[in-house]
Amino acid sequence: MDSVRIDKYLWSIRVYKTRTDATDACKGNKISVGGQSIKPSREVKCGDIIEVRKGAVTFTYKVLDLLEKRVGAKEVEKYAQNLTPQSEIDKMHAPVESFFIKRDRGTGRPTKKERREMDSLYDSFFFDESDEDQ
Repeated sequence: MDSVRIDKYLWSIRVYKTRTDATDACKGNKISVGGQSIKPSREVKCGDIIEVRKGAVTFTYKVLDLLEKRVGAKEVEKYAQNLTPQSEIDKMHAPVESFFIKRDRGTGRPTKKERREMDSLYDSFFFDESDEDQ
């Protein structure tokens, strides 16, 4: 075997859960080989460097050996070497900033009373009380 389709390879080494997901990623310009975006039918060879963009993180893999069938997670190391720098991996654990008020999980929607309190707090921040007198 000299080469394998990129979508099949990424599915085989468990980068994507389904081959369809791998194909869609290629079509969405999230996969590149040698710095160029590629089509799902692109053939990969041993020694190729594959960059996979998932969210904010760009994973980098080196093709060590080719395969067409999906392998167990423990055997992936024989076929692909993960070259992803630690700085990229740290992006996965970065805190998420949110504009919204954080509520405890399971508390549901605010009651009418809580909503009035939030509205009055909002009004006091953004509207001058002298404007209300007029």
